[in-house]
Amino acid sequence: MKLTPENLTSLDFNKMSLIPAIVQDAQSGVILMQGFMDQAALDATFEKGLVTFYSRSKQRLWTKGEESGNVLKLVSAYTDCDRDSLLLLANPAGPTCHLGTQSCFADARPAISFLSELERVICERKDADPEQSYTASLFAKDLSRSCQKVGEEGVEVALAAMKQDQLELRNESADLLYHLIVLLQRSGLSLEQVVETLSERHK
Repeated sequence: MKLTPENLTSLDFNKMSLIPAIVQDAQSGVILMQGFMDQAALDATFEKGLVTFYSRSKQRLWTKGEESGNVLKLVSAYTDCDRDSLLLLANPAGPTCHLGTQSCFADARPAISFLSELERVICERKDADPEQSYTASLFAKDLSRSCQKVGEEGVEVALAAMKQDQLELRNESADLLYHLIVLLQRSGLSLEQVVETLSERHK
């Protein structure tokens, strides 16, 4: 069930005073961390829009990133069928783990999640020095150049498939995905919106 400010009291805190809460990257799907919440922590999370836990060591409410600045910006929250655990979708502002890594679960991440990471990197490099960044150099050029690159890479993908050369097909497909993300960014669109369109078609 999706949680809203109107149904935050629907969780079953009678089974245990603290409910486990898993935080997932809203864009990539990577599991970022796990903490515990009581009703006050859940309320604070929705009030501030920042993931807030009940810290068992500090014995108080603790907003993730309150010292480091690496907060978790709440996107949406869900409870399971028994209403005794939480799944929070959030956008991280920097590394989530205190060790400086994206996730507290080390390398436990689906390979497909790298597309979201790549999109973030591309977005960050939009305004970099074109002399130092290939990505920035693409944004510095006319939009038609990005359109041309997507067309060229699409043809290269088709030719590699026709040759049944798997290594070349992998490489050309990677080039196509990269330049497609650049083009989407230049057009004010995101991968998430494209996936939403695919999902709507599937329905």
